[in-house]
Amino acid sequence: MFDVTRRSVEGLATRDYSAEQIAGWMGDRTPAFYETLIANGRMLVAERDGNVVAFVDADPGEVTRLFILPEATGLGLGAKLLNIGVDQARSGHVGPVRLEATLNAEGFYRRHGFKSVGRGTFSHGLGGDPIEIVHMEL
Repeated sequence: MFDVTRRSVEGLATRDYSAEQIAGWMGDRTPAFYETLIANGRMLVAERDGNVVAFVDADPGEVTRLFILPEATGLGLGAKLLNIGVDQARSGHVGPVRLEATLNAEGFYRRHGFKSVGRGTFSHGLGGDPIEIVHMEL
């Protein structure tokens, strides 16, 4: 998941974020950070030829992470994972499903029914330059 996140950002976010933001995106995060998320049992991965190419993670009321390798985009995989993430976020939750979209992903989420409700920055809590995000709801 660490490598999928890093490679996704490096390959898909360069149009909307500076080189400094891309370089610091992962902050002090290590692969161990993702082990905790995996242990929570809410993360779903997509594989191709035995390799993870995308993943989604959700909490009640929020799709928290959706990352896909650049070479796996355009195949409908992101939409499938988003639907799974939304279903997970709705489980035990009443009200809108929220997410924090990166600027490069805002259009993707709009095409799937999400609406912008605000803008902000996110520092990942693990170092690195803050990045601009779009708060969205479904």
